[in-house]
Amino acid sequence: MTSSNKVDDSTAVIVANGRYPHHPISLSAIENASYIVCCDGAANHFIEIGGIPDAIVGDLDSISEENKTRFAEKLYPNREQETNDLTKAVLFCTEKGKRNITIVGGTGMREDHTIGNISLLADYEAIANVNMLTNYGVFTPISSKTTFKSFIGEKVSLFAIGQKPLTTIGLKYPIQNRILTNWWQGSLNESTGDNFTIDTCGRVIVFQVFS
Repeated sequence: MTSSNKVDDSTAVIVANGRYPHHPISLSAIENASYIVCCDGAANHFIEIGGIPDAIVGDLDSISEENKTRFAEKLYPNREQETNDLTKAVLFCTEKGKRNITIVGGTGMREDHTIGNISLLADYEAIANVNMLTNYGVFTPISSKTTFKSFIGEKVSLFAIGQKPLTTIGLKYPIQNRILTNWWQGSLNESTGDNFTIDTCGRVIVFQVFS
């Protein structure tokens, strides 16, 4: 589990300190990664199972002394207290010119961390093409009209941040120029074809469940 075969210098996978993935899609993102960044707290487990990170980013208060020594040249300390380690990792990637970012391990442990990490995708979307893979599906933030590849029956949920109307095309329960005022209002929808479209000028996080 290494990132030695680098092909695309603009891509990166961030391993966050949530539950390590077991779904094949999420695991394949790690296996095929050209550049892997571990958040501070995630580094120990990733290294323990055989992973070799290209960078370890965070305040470095969780990584073991052994791994600090072993990967000393790959440590990038950031002790800024106004952001979490995931945000530090995303900013690190963009500073390295890596604008296509996949996050794994961002959910599945403490619920407050999970909600916070998901909501942060809306901020990251302004500086990178980013998504978050979980053991159940993929979160993708958008801020303009976007069409997604899909399949009939795919479970889809929309989570709006802010007070901007949105319209859906290709979902079983259509939304027409509506402002969603709570996260549940756009959840538990379903695709009716091989694609669907979300038309909005606001910030929306789209969740597609793996088949």
